[in-house]
Amino acid sequence: MGTTKKSIIMILVLIMAFAPLALFAGGRSEAADAERHAFIFKNTGNPYGEKQMEGFAEGIREQGFEEILRAPDQPTAEAQIQIIEQLMAQRVKSISITGNDFDALQPALTRAMDQGITVLSADSAVNPASRQVHVNQADSEMIGRTLIQAAYDMADGAGEIAILSATSQASNQNLWIEWMQKELAENPSKYADLELVRIAYGDDLRDKSVSETEGLLQSFPDLKVIIAPTTVGIAAAGRVITDRGLIGEVHVTGLGLPSEMAEYIENGACPYMFLWNPIDVGYLTAYAATALMNGDITGAAGDTFSAGRLGNFEVVPAGDGGTEILLGAPFKFEPSNIDEWKDVY
Repeated sequence: MGTTKKSIIMILVLIMAFAPLALFAGGRSEAADAERHAFIFKNTGNPYGEKQMEGFAEGIREQGFEEILRAPDQPTAEAQIQIIEQLMAQRVKSISITGNDFDALQPALTRAMDQGITVLSADSAVNPASRQVHVNQADSEMIGRTLIQAAYDMADGAGEIAILSATSQASNQNLWIEWMQKELAENPSKYADLELVRIAYGDDLRDKSVSETEGLLQSFPDLKVIIAPTTVGIAAAGRVITDRGLIGEVHVTGLGLPSEMAEYIENGACPYMFLWNPIDVGYLTAYAATALMNGDITGAAGDTFSAGRLGNFEVVPAGDGGTEILLGAPFKFEPSNIDEWKDVY
């Protein structure tokens, strides 16, 4: 066999030997370069959070990217920090988070941004130093004032009311409560006969929210209204009021999922309530994340971008000194329209 022929055969053997390795390396590189965007909710087992993550996944997938959906078992900052560290190791392109604490997540989220990861909060904000922008459901002042006005209406202008919140660290809950208290303080003549007797915390856990509701009813036998600005809390309060036969004596209002609250709106435990579409909150977050990552917006007030089926949005100043994107005004759910929505979300 000639030298030239031997050389050709050796070259072919080498090509065949290393081709699988080259293909494997190429596939690995392609997978490593896949654009993945992560969403971290407060905790598992929360129907509102599941819908929000569903919307995020929808928005990410229709842009041709991959979503990662994570939530800890308990709604704590420490548990979310562990997830953030894991996502940093996975080199995701963006992290969107519904914060369990306004300030405690800052070191971890700052490290993520230092690595070039886009970071934004949604629904429950982290502080402005921890994010590039916040995606908010609706104007916080409008939510807080509206809920007090609803309680005033249900109590016929007089009596004891209480608030059943999620966790004491939840920034969105705390901001809504702050505006509730401002509404009361700034209109003393209107609310002279309305008394806010307690703010309780169910930690967005069903069993604890039930026990906190029972505690409110036991401590304040003349209680007229419970305001629950949390989907877990309002459903728990509606169940307790129904099971105790207190319909018509104690009312609940707040922020709830139509699918979970239809029974209590129909039986009168909850005359009416408010919410937005959590699917749309997640969907809007997906488009805000990619707009930030692509440089279409920087998170500065005045920036505008397109969010798929939801249309165009503008970044505006937020009350905490940062910036935010507002989905829209809260929607009122009542007996006349609950049937239309209870099978939607």
